[in-house]
This record gives sequence, structure tokens and C-alpha cells, in this order.
Amino acid sequence: MSRIVLLNGEFLDAADAKLSIMDRGFLFADGIYEVSAVLNGRTIDNAAHLARLDRSLTEIDIPNPYSVAEWVAFQNALIARNGLTEGVVYIQVTRGVAEREFSYDEGLAPTVVMFTQVKNLLASKIATEGAKVITVPDLRWARRDIKSVALLPQVLAKQAAARAGAQEAWMVEDGFVTEGASSSAFIVTADGALVTRPFTRAVLPGITRLAITALIAETGLRLEERAFTVAEAQAAAEAFFTSASTFVAPVATLDGTPVGTGKPGPVATKLREIYIRQALAD
Repeated sequence: MSRIVLLNGEFLDAADAKLSIMDRGFLFADGIYEVSAVLNGRTIDNAAHLARLDRSLTEIDIPNPYSVAEWVAFQNALIARNGLTEGVVYIQVTRGVAEREFSYDEGLAPTVVMFTQVKNLLASKIATEGAKVITVPDLRWARRDIKSVALLPQVLAKQAAARAGAQEAWMVEDGFVTEGASSSAFIVTADGALVTRPFTRAVLPGITRLAITALIAETGLRLEERAFTVAEAQAAAEAFFTSASTFVAPVATLDGTPVGTGKPGPVATKLREIYIRQALAD
């Protein structure tokens, strides 16, 4: 079955969807994106994703082209038209089409692209074996809290991880882990603290991270929002990362050093189970 996508409010076969070469998303990475997970044909944590979409658009002065109800209707229509039961829905909004100039006309009409991707979210090999993670320098810009399509540093980090046989890269700045190339980073200390970076402009406000930290009451852990070093992570009882497409992914090794037992730990395993159970029940 051919894939149906949405381009500026119109449903099209993917092969027929065409974008202008003068789109500012292509020329300047002048746009933002959002990804919502889909289980059993329904989006997960979607209200929070659409709220972050609106915030990112506001931060870079792109008018939100649709209401929440319209976004949801488009998402649901794409899921149905593509027969998606498990995977993700991707949204991208750019400033629009214009002659290549750094400054822009305030009245540009945004370009909106949406599509679905099939992904195996539940039966994850990482969840049962743990992920290999490497560290890389954090080369990104100063507004990491905006979900920008300018992802070259993350692309380079992910490729470095792939070449090292790893599944994720944790980015490091001033000796501290900021976050993963496409995830939020966590450690569990020996005395039972769940540690992750506080939300500032240095990190993306991860939606799955928010959902997971809301579940810690069921684990008996306490939350510490602070920076941690690579050495602290390597010496931790556990480490894991969260994202819309991995949910909770335990870390087996960090730069080749086993974390904890070198296998998925009980905290990450329990949080993943709780998160999935609630997602399927909603």
C-alpha cells in the first residue's frame, strides 16, 4: 500500500507530494517538528506534543496554522488512511516559501508536512538487552529547548553511534551530560535517586520524560533534577533514556563501560512497563 501524507492540508500519495526548493525549511532549516507515538492506532501523550509544537512555533515566530482540534483530526486521518497500528506520526512546519534571503516577510504562509512511519515500539530489543551508548561533544545551538529541524549535530552524533555499534549518543558539555541525540538521559544512583537535567534552554523538554517523571511515585524513587557527569553515569546503579519512539530504553554500556550489571535494571524495566500499561489503557 502506498503511503498517504499530508501537505498543506491536502492528503496525497507520498510520490505526488512536492515541496518548493525555495522553502525556508530546505534553505535555512527554518522550521520545527514534532513526533507522537502511536499504539493500537491511537496517539500517545499527544496533547503534550501538540502543546510543545505550539511553543516551538511561538519561540521562532511562526504562526500556528491549525487549531489543536485540526491537528488531531489530521493525525487521526493519516493513521486511518495508512492503517497504522504501531509507529509514529511526524509533523513539520516551516516558515514557508520565499526568495532566499535571511530576513523574511512577516506574512509568509507556513508549510506543513505530516506523515506516518511504522515502528516496532513494544517488542524492543533494546528493552530486553539494553542499549549501547557513546558520548560525543554537544555541538548544538543555544536554544535546544526549541524542537528545531536544524539537526545536523544530532545527525553526526547518531552516525557516530551507529559506526560504534551503539544505539544512542549522549551529548556532553562542560563535562556534563546534556541529553541524548534524540532522547532525554537519566541515571539511577545507588541510594535510589532518579537523576535528570532540569528543563532549561540547554535541553529539549522531552514529553516522554515528563510522563516518566510523573510515574516515579510508583517506584519509591525520589527525583533529582540536576546535571551529572559521564563518570557518574558509568558508576550509577542504572541508566536509561526516554523518547516518543523508545519509551524507556535501559542503557547497558556507556562508552564501553557496563552500567550497573550491564543489563536492563529493575527501575527502567518497571517504568517502561508502567508507561506502556497506562498508554494502552488510556
